[in-house]
Amino acid sequence: MSLLTPIEAPPSLTERAVAELRRDILTARLAPGETVSEGAVAQHLELGKAPVRAALARLAEEGLVIAVPRRGWMVSLVTIRDIHEVFDLRLMLEPEAARRAAGRVDAQILARLDAVCAEGYDCADEDSAMRFLDANKAFHVAIAELAGNARLARQLDRLLDESTRMLVLGLRPRDRTGEMAHEHHVLVEALALGRAEEAARIMHEQVSASRKMVLAALTAPDARTVL
Repeated sequence: MSLLTPIEAPPSLTERAVAELRRDILTARLAPGETVSEGAVAQHLELGKAPVRAALARLAEEGLVIAVPRRGWMVSLVTIRDIHEVFDLRLMLEPEAARRAAGRVDAQILARLDAVCAEGYDCADEDSAMRFLDANKAFHVAIAELAGNARLARQLDRLLDESTRMLVLGLRPRDRTGEMAHEHHVLVEALALGRAEEAARIMHEQVSASRKMVLAALTAPDARTVL
């Protein structure tokens, strides 16, 4: 056995560019439909164009940007179809994850989930809302991990990234901290008591409520992000 402590390699320039761009898109700092210039991004991140180009290509695979001939790149739009597809998939996967996770929690995991439930946000503060959504995502991914299927957890992790941008836009009109914290506590209780069908039902209700919130916000008369 080696006595040397492994040293974690620093992220590559491309990975750094992916992380920065993904964050800006998910927080809507780069708004749907906005043109993204490789040169401007490279200058802002103090990187060369090559890693930025590679990062944009990777984000295109995730559906967050699209290549536009003679214009470069554009942040993908958030459409009604996108919303329904993302939340339809969540409704297929997350109730089953909750059903399988019921009865498999312990005190330490419950404490972590409860801490996530306590996260709040100020709808006028973009960073605050993003911290809340990060916590909300961690809550849902943790339940998927408790289900005991690593592939399910990975798929939901990526799917929740897609829904995060929709939720960022949907949370702006009002503060749902109290509602969502209560919903999470009720779900944690069902999971702790091993009530599988109840946990699945609560999860289905929570995901459905999130879809309604997003649709209401993004189809309002003053919304310009949905086609």
